[in-house]
Amino acid sequence: MSDGIKRQDSTNWRPATKLVRGGATRSAHGETSEGLFLTSGYCYDSARSAEARFKNEEPGFVYSRFGNPTVAMFEERMAQLEGAEAARAMATGMAAVNAALFCQLKAGDHVISARAVFGSCLYIVQDLLPRFGVTSTIVDGTDLAAWKAAVRPETKVFFLESPSNPTLDIVDIAGVAKIARDAGARLIVDNVFATPMLQHPLQLGAHIVMYSATKHIDGQGRVLGGVVLSDQKFVDELLTPYMRHTGPSMSAFNAWVLLKGLETLDLRVQRHCQNAQILAEFLEGRKGARRVVYPGLKSHPQHALAMRQMSHGGPLICLDIDGDKAATFRFLDALRTIDISNNLGDAKSLITHPATTTHQRLKPEERAVLGIGENTVRLSVGIEDVADLREDLERALAAI
Repeated sequence: MSDGIKRQDSTNWRPATKLVRGGATRSAHGETSEGLFLTSGYCYDSARSAEARFKNEEPGFVYSRFGNPTVAMFEERMAQLEGAEAARAMATGMAAVNAALFCQLKAGDHVISARAVFGSCLYIVQDLLPRFGVTSTIVDGTDLAAWKAAVRPETKVFFLESPSNPTLDIVDIAGVAKIARDAGARLIVDNVFATPMLQHPLQLGAHIVMYSATKHIDGQGRVLGGVVLSDQKFVDELLTPYMRHTGPSMSAFNAWVLLKGLETLDLRVQRHCQNAQILAEFLEGRKGARRVVYPGLKSHPQHALAMRQMSHGGPLICLDIDGDKAATFRFLDALRTIDISNNLGDAKSLITHPATTTHQRLKPEERAVLGIGENTVRLSVGIEDVADLREDLERALAAI
């Protein structure tokens, strides 16, 4: 090819191989690690070549706001892993949510969103989109009849996350996808909690899947990133022009770090899930734990659906402490191994109090509908020795 980069043959690779090698390209130097191209612009052999690149008549890069070799490797690896025709990487997970919605909506359109989504996602749907003439209806994501009843002639997008943040509701993705398809709308699934290792929304009928790559894809709390995956037509005709002219570009350095994160994603997620299952079973029925929500537990109200859609219960646990806000803070402050942080998906175990952090902007009655109380905590289980995590939780529960 004219860009002089050697590409590997990924035909028939299995997921673990794609995580290590997918999308990798090598320059003439033959480097083993992916090249880090810290450049904003590119040069051309001739004026005619520059013209051809800008017209998309010649392969190659023109400006790193539009595309970059390192970022392109990350996009291709994610597309191979997800089984998507195309992917575009962005600066953050919320940039990915914003772009996936705004690139396809116009004044007069209507969006249906599950109620149980990340607080910033609700802000975009409920507060930001209406400023541009896009209306929305918020529904109980677990109720297929509610999705169907909310459809209007002008409905263009369905939006959900499953498992949800932070109460781990499970939405029937295939069921919602059918309703969206019958309505002539596209379904966007935020798959960040399940990760691409546990759940495949595109195979379940979703039209678009997005991730905050900041979470498990990086997995070590280093960089920000997001990615949107869909069919080639959506990416080429709607998403890419929106990105090109609004600039939510991922840096080459962040893309390089995320490529390194993907190499160990399978191994890390397996350990995350093993630890989470053990801790959820330990916490269930434990003195001081009023409610334990984990898709891998049979007590989860959508356990059967979760096990159909996901290959494991996932890396996160939602826990209600047996007490008020003060008791919950005593529990959090007593932890010595698990860190208090609003991030998730890290190799380190992290815990947060959603009512005062990620969902603090919601009114108390809105949080109550979502099942978020003053005693609710969200535990992102890491890959430490599970015995140390269990001891830490036991000590903190005793402090209540």
